[in-house]
Amino acid sequence: MPAHPAPASVVIVPLEAAHAEAVLAIYQAGIDEGNATFETAAPDWDVFDAAKLREHRFAAVDADGAVLGWAAATRVSDRCAYAGVVEHSVYVHPAARGRGIASALLKALIESTEQAGIWTIQSGIFPENTASLAVHERAGFRVIGTRERIGRHHGVWRDVVLVERRSPAIS
Repeated sequence: MPAHPAPASVVIVPLEAAHAEAVLAIYQAGIDEGNATFETAAPDWDVFDAAKLREHRFAAVDADGAVLGWAAATRVSDRCAYAGVVEHSVYVHPAARGRGIASALLKALIESTEQAGIWTIQSGIFPENTASLAVHERAGFRVIGTRERIGRHHGVWRDVVLVERRSPAIS
């Protein structure tokens, strides 16, 4: 798959095992900030790798090869009715935020999923994560609702805003 255009000196490439250490460190940084996921620790690479769809995962790398962010999708169900629906995550290194990297990663994800006939990309985002909600809105996602008090995070009930992007290219 060709590299996708991104902010100056950053390219979007397929996420590979060579990116593992940096990807998991970025994931852990998002976990540690407290508004990215219910997870409390990044998994090991084998678990991460097995859960993410190979054709729908990307890394943003700079000119030196450093990973600045990643996006990946997972199946929402094995049921055939949901064959065209995936759930995704997008994470950017704290020092690289505000440079358009998340937008470039989402663009690559949208392109790959549409080429594969996937009609819906969805995610759940903590309402406090306003930056993520804004980047998703700019990428064509819409809020479809809020799951109130859906889970406990460090002993506190948290809401999750559900967002989705329905592909206009797939009818």
